[in-house]
Amino acid sequence: MITHKLEADSMWLEYNNRKILQNIYIQLETGKVTGLLGRNGTGKSSLLRMILGSLRGQSQSVRWNGDYIAHPYQEPGLVRYLPQFNFIPPNMRINQICRMYQVEYDRMIDFFPELQTSRYTSAAKLSGGYKRLIETLLILFSPVKFVLLDEPFTHLSPRSIETLVKIIHLEKQNKGILVSDHMHQYVTNLSDAVYLLAPVGRCILLKDPVKDMKLMGYIR
Repeated sequence: MITHKLEADSMWLEYNNRKILQNIYIQLETGKVTGLLGRNGTGKSSLLRMILGSLRGQSQSVRWNGDYIAHPYQEPGLVRYLPQFNFIPPNMRINQICRMYQVEYDRMIDFFPELQTSRYTSAAKLSGGYKRLIETLLILFSPVKFVLLDEPFTHLSPRSIETLVKIIHLEKQNKGILVSDHMHQYVTNLSDAVYLLAPVGRCILLKDPVKDMKLMGYIR
């Protein structure tokens, strides 16, 4: 199987003369899960949006297999992004939204049988947990080479998180997956590589994630 690479290089972002990201480099590969950790305000969501191409910084370069891409989200079949906020249209039925994302709803039901009754339900009528779960599955099951997941475990039960972790392991066989979440135990356990965004805007590739995060004071 061909390995695809998505590289973000020279990512520089400032707000009101405050440096958020400084000369960041991060690499994603199909067949691997990459974790991105950091405290609130270190620019994790901004970095994901810059990789996607929806946020422009002072400097940035995104390359797919070595070729520069100005707007990755416009490349068919390349990348999809799960934001922290809800994004599915509230008045559309779930089966319609799945068709829009080229995802089979039955795949969701295979892992979460409790979603069977929500097939023809409008998104507005779903609970916060179900809505977040369906949004995450929409992105994970999308026919793209890379997915960027921002806080995918938010509002989910421990059981749902465990199932989602299994799905991520399955989907990484055909995709490169970037996961950013405050539940660092899940991120470090499922990731093949882990980056930490430091408060000074640097991005550090951790050799021993748990040990390194303790030394840096990120965890106790």
